Amino acid sequence: MSECLWYALQVRPRQEHFVAGLLANRGYEVFLPVYSSSRRMSDRVKIHETPLFPGYIFCRFALGAGGRLIVTTPGVAHIVKFGGRPATLHQDEINAIRTIVRSGLPALTCDLILEPGAKVFIESGPLAGIEGILLQRKSESQLVVSIPLLRRSLAVVVDTSWIASKRVASAA
Repeated sequence: MSECLWYALQVRPRQEHFVAGLLANRGYEVFLPVYSSSRRMSDRVKIHETPLFPGYIFCRFALGAGGRLIVTTPGVAHIVKFGGRPATLHQDEINAIRTIVRSGLPALTCDLILEPGAKVFIESGPLAGIEGILLQRKSESQLVVSIPLLRRSLAVVVDTSWIASKRVASAA
């Protein structure tokens, strides 16, 4: 029996919620990180949950029969691969994203991959327990958590008093 690991699934455009619901109904553990955004309508403001990683969801399953069932799910394009093999995500990466989403702090995705170095550990505050790279942008300190598999990163503004030990990386 294969071990259940986290995989990234690429889904059809704007199908993240639909696919996540289908997979959850089939008994899979699914994670779709979202943030709330508001849109002004003529008569009201509508709150909308937008995926942090458009076109991707995370799913935990065992390869083999489980993987075959995943890719036949309507809306799933494919399992993200690296070197021709389905690439797994570490539980720490999933936990870091969950912590950022639960914190309620505004986070944004960016297309950059950061090289290792200038790592910090958040000791207190709403992001306590996660590790990332600290950037100094203007007067703000940002913690960046990278998801190399998706070639994306999340950046969130942090209070420097939350940091256990820091080395500041310069930002462009």
